[in-house]
Amino acid sequence: MPGLIQLFGGKEEFVRKLDALFTFKDADQSKGVEDIQGRIGEYWHGNEPSHHIIYLYCYAGQPWKAAQRLHEVIRTQYGNKPNSLSGNDDCGQMSAWYLFSTLGFYPVCPASDYYVLGSPSLKQAVLHLSNGRKFTVKAENLSDRNIYVQSVRLNGRNWPTPFLPIASSKAAAR
Repeated sequence: MPGLIQLFGGKEEFVRKLDALFTFKDADQSKGVEDIQGRIGEYWHGNEPSHHIIYLYCYAGQPWKAAQRLHEVIRTQYGNKPNSLSGNDDCGQMSAWYLFSTLGFYPVCPASDYYVLGSPSLKQAVLHLSNGRKFTVKAENLSDRNIYVQSVRLNGRNWPTPFLPIASSKAAAR
């Protein structure tokens, strides 16, 4: 990701391009397609290969923008009624994105050894790991307006980055 960000001219320009992706408005090109595939600007949530894009804000040092977009997608692209899922949940990717994102983290690159932290949509969730331990996510003071992560603690210690090593989280989770 650092190399890609540099190719775009640095973090500021990279964020500008991400913002433009979500805010694109062209009457001729966008007319009538807003809900077909979960479209927000030129971002199509129903097109599964783009699911990682929102989390790229974290790599550019602006995780609050990821939080805003994550909550927007969860609020507008998922529901508990027929036809409330944009796109096609083939292979379970739409569901996997939803589960990871509501928990507050996502494997942007499945072959990497870390998750990218987002913004939880649940006040608390407990994951029961295969080693018998528990991994608990708590979002204190979560509300429709209070979606921005102020700090992260892992096993009682402050966690300084929006990247959570998978091996460390498995070993340290209680």
